[in-house]
Amino acid sequence: MVSYVISIDVGTQGTKTGLLRDDGIFIAEAFLPSRLIQPEANVVEQVADEIVDSCIQTIRSVIDQSGVDSNNIVSLAIDGQMAGIIGINQSGHAVTPYDSWLDQRCGAYWEFLRGLGEKKIISLTGCPITYAHGPKILWWKHERPETYANIARFVLPAAYAVMRLCNLNAEEAFIDYTYLHFSGFADTHNRSWSEDLLHAAGIDPAKMPKIVKPFDIIGRISVEMAEATHLKAGTPVAAGCGDTAASIFGAGVTKPGVLVDVAGTASVFACAVDKFVPDTANKTLLFAPSVIDGLYTPMAYINGGGLCIKWYKDQILSAGSAMVTYNELEEEARALPPGSENLLFVPHFAGRVCPNDGMVRGSWLGLTLRHTRGHLYRSIMEGIGYEYHLYLDILKQSIPELETKQILAVGGGAKSTLMRQIKSDILGIPMATISRTDTGVLGTGIIAGYAVGLFDSLENTVEKFVRPIATNHPDTNATKSYERFCTAYSDNFSALKSIYQTLLL
Repeated sequence: MVSYVISIDVGTQGTKTGLLRDDGIFIAEAFLPSRLIQPEANVVEQVADEIVDSCIQTIRSVIDQSGVDSNNIVSLAIDGQMAGIIGINQSGHAVTPYDSWLDQRCGAYWEFLRGLGEKKIISLTGCPITYAHGPKILWWKHERPETYANIARFVLPAAYAVMRLCNLNAEEAFIDYTYLHFSGFADTHNRSWSEDLLHAAGIDPAKMPKIVKPFDIIGRISVEMAEATHLKAGTPVAAGCGDTAASIFGAGVTKPGVLVDVAGTASVFACAVDKFVPDTANKTLLFAPSVIDGLYTPMAYINGGGLCIKWYKDQILSAGSAMVTYNELEEEARALPPGSENLLFVPHFAGRVCPNDGMVRGSWLGLTLRHTRGHLYRSIMEGIGYEYHLYLDILKQSIPELETKQILAVGGGAKSTLMRQIKSDILGIPMATISRTDTGVLGTGIIAGYAVGLFDSLENTVEKFVRPIATNHPDTNATKSYERFCTAYSDNFSALKSIYQTLLL
C-alpha cells in the first residue's frame, strides 16, 4: 500500500500544505494567504483561529485534489513562524491574537531583560534579546494584565493549530525544542525551562508549555476536525517544528560543517554543529537547535537582504514601459571585477538584526561617475556576501576546529548562478544548488513520516529525497581580491556609527 503524510507550513505570507507520498513526491499542494492586521505603527497581528482555518482549508484541498483515500494518510505535522506567540485559556482556545514576530511593541522590555543579564540569557537560550517570546510575554503581563491573568499557556502558531485539530487543552500544550532559542526563558541545551530566568522576570512557570521533540506524537485528529478536513478521525499528529528549522533540515543540513544559504526575502546563513556554544561575545549568531537531536544550526540573517535586489530593480531601474530584466542585470554585472570597482553596498534597509542595531541603514559607499547599473546590482549581491563573511568569521571563532566544505543554496536567490559564484568567491567555499526548492514542507513531511515509522531515519530520508545538482567552486584569485572589501565592510559599521545615529534623530 502506498502511504502519504500531510505537511503544513504556517508562514508569514500564508499557509502552504502538501500531500507527500512515501517516495518523497508531493502529489498535491495548496496555499492560502495570511491576513496580517496592522492597526497602528509597530503592531502586527493575526487572528489565531484564522491560522487554524487556513490549515483546515488547505488540508481539505490537497485531499480533494488528489483523490487519495484518507485511510492511506498516516500522519500530519505542521511547522510555523518561530518568534511570535499566542495566549490560550485552560480549554486550549486563544485569548490573544497571534502576536507576530513582526510586531515590535515588546521592544520596550529589552532593557528590562538586559538588566537581568544579557550574557546569562544568551548563554542559556542561545539567542540575543530580540522581538521574540520573552519580551512579548512581558508585554502581555505588564501592558494587558487582565488578559495575562486569563492565559493558561503561551504557545506558537503551529502548536496552536495542532491543538485545535486534535482538541487539546492547556495541560497538553507544547513547544518543540527547535523554538527554544527564541523563548527568552529556556535552558536550550538541556531542553528545559530556566527557573532562574522565569523567577527573575516574574513569569509564572505554569504558563509555559511542555517541551517535546519535533517527531513526538502530540494528538490525533478529532471527529469534528476529521469532518472539516476530510482526514480520518484518529490520524496521528506530530509536534512539528519551526519553519526555519524545517527549511534547513529539508535542505539536507544533517551533519556538522554543512552550511546553508537561504536566499529569500531575508538572507539567512546557517551551519550545522554538534556543540552548543552561544555567541555571548558578538551577540550575532542565533544558536538554534536542529530538528536532528543533538545538532545545532547557529544562524544569522539580513532582514530583507534579497528584498534589496527587488527594490533596486523595481524602484530605481523600472519606470513605465522601461522594464529591465534580471537577466540583463546579471549579464552586465558578470562582466565586472570583484568589488564592483571599489563600490560597497550595505544591505540593512530595515536596520541590522544580527547583531541587533536599529540605527544602521542601507547605503552605497564609493560611488563615482564611472559606476553603472551593473556595478550597483553586483555590489548588492556582494554586500550580502560580505555580511555572510562576518557571520562565518564569528562561527569559526566560536568553533575553531569546524571544517566547512560546502554551502547548500536554497530560496529564490539560489537560481542566480552569478549570486552563487559571488558568495562562493567571498567565502572561499563551494556552493551547491539542490534538487528541491520548497524545503520547509519537505522537512516537515519527513518529520511526520518518521514520527509514525514510515521513514526509518531522518538523516537517511532527507539525503534520499534531496541531492546537490550544480556546484559553484570559488575562484582563488577572486577570493583574495575580496579580502580588503570584507574588511572595509566590517569597518563601516563603527566608522559610520555617528552618521547613522544622526540620520535617525
